[in-house]
Amino acid sequence: MASDEPQVTLGNISGSTFAIGSHAHAESHHHGAPGSAADEELLAAVRELRADLERVRGTGQTAALGTALAETEEEIARTGQAGPTRRERLRELLTDSQTLLSVLASAGTLAGLLGM
Repeated sequence: MASDEPQVTLGNISGSTFAIGSHAHAESHHHGAPGSAADEELLAAVRELRADLERVRGTGQTAALGTALAETEEEIARTGQAGPTRRERLRELLTDSQTLLSVLASAGTLAGLLGM
């Protein structure tokens, strides 16, 4: 008993977008790339330090660091990682904010993850 219906067989389709049929429409929405465990840890540290910065008296240094942290968080969320240039910028800002490193544990954590 043969069927006139076409047969479709799909293998592993994770991370794929597809549509089947004459009027099918496929739409894909990907929210951030998967990152390594190290980048996920870095993202958590960035978020923690951003939250802690809101609790301290703002200075030019903390404002610059806050901006760099926001940009780093966005980059990791978008691409799954923080690029070398972004990491170097954070290292520079944390080095300039040595007082902050001694006061905020989250700054020390982030500095450690950046290899300082």
